[in-house]
Amino acid sequence: MKVVCDGFNLSEAVMRVVKACATKTPVPVMECIKISAENDGLTLSATDGEISITKKVKAEIMEEGEVCVPGKFFADFVKKLEGEELTLTSTERRMSISYGKNKSDIQTLSAEDFPVIDTDINENYFKVDTFLLKKAIEGTTFCCATDDSRPILKGCQILLKDAYADVTSIDGYRLATYRMKIKESSGENEIVCPARTLNEINKLLAGADTTVYMQKNHILVNTDDTTVTSRLYTGDFIKKDSIIPADCATTVICSREDLKISIERASVYVRGEKNCLIIFDISDGKLQITSNSEIGMVDETIQADVSGKDLKIAMNSRYVIEAISVMDDEKVEMRFNSMIQPFTIQGEENKDALYLILPVRTGNNA
Repeated sequence: MKVVCDGFNLSEAVMRVVKACATKTPVPVMECIKISAENDGLTLSATDGEISITKKVKAEIMEEGEVCVPGKFFADFVKKLEGEELTLTSTERRMSISYGKNKSDIQTLSAEDFPVIDTDINENYFKVDTFLLKKAIEGTTFCCATDDSRPILKGCQILLKDAYADVTSIDGYRLATYRMKIKESSGENEIVCPARTLNEINKLLAGADTTVYMQKNHILVNTDDTTVTSRLYTGDFIKKDSIIPADCATTVICSREDLKISIERASVYVRGEKNCLIIFDISDGKLQITSNSEIGMVDETIQADVSGKDLKIAMNSRYVIEAISVMDDEKVEMRFNSMIQPFTIQGEENKDALYLILPVRTGNNA
């Protein structure tokens, strides 16, 4: 293989696909980026067995071929050559990188050992406004579980029904769900996509609309010269309608920004504690936010429209901040039932997104 390409374009492509390289694997080729030179460009590919990313780059192909290079090392080195014209030449076990009067070389592995990436995924699909898809991903993936005790909770459920796609995540302590109108689809469907995959898809989304393809527990999104494919999780996802309360005893409507700033201040003295505990005291038509630790205490009251029963409830401040940080409404509506039941947060006007949070049990409500 021998090719000439622009350093910036190659670096940009490498930094995109290296995210799919495996780490801590007994199979060395899974830590590699596969470089294929043919026709009028390079195709870079990486996979860890769950997610795969492929990107094409324009290049002058002097000799076709393919080779695998260690992903992380190659990415770090090429990143420092963005202003250069590069000539890549591979031999049996090495690939040389020439730039100006200088040269480097890196070890390689056989491309024959690299896993086959299936991109023939088109049995089912849905088409959606790209802006809405980005909002749905950003508004739900942060609520996915991060441990392996229940792998399916490391992903988001995407439920296609009645011209809508509901994207839902839950980690056992909180739930996020976002509803978006779809433009086209092959019919009703339900998948659970890894949060990591959705976040990588979100980075490459562009254009007015995005089509998501699904087939045999796999998902594919193709944008410009980049293709992301991934395995989907299998199993039964929690039914959100059985968790989200239909009614409430107390409603609080307040400025989203005032609430966020007040909770952030109240969080300062408790951020090192396990639950980042703050307390809402809803009474006499006002919302009082307090926190208390060995470091210090905060006691603030913000203006709010309150209706229903008085209530005092403890919660993890981080969960509330993360929820309202991805919302756009000027005002948020919080709905409570009791000090031990989950409460919900939505925009006052935009009801597409909903966040449900479990309160923290304390000595007063245990």
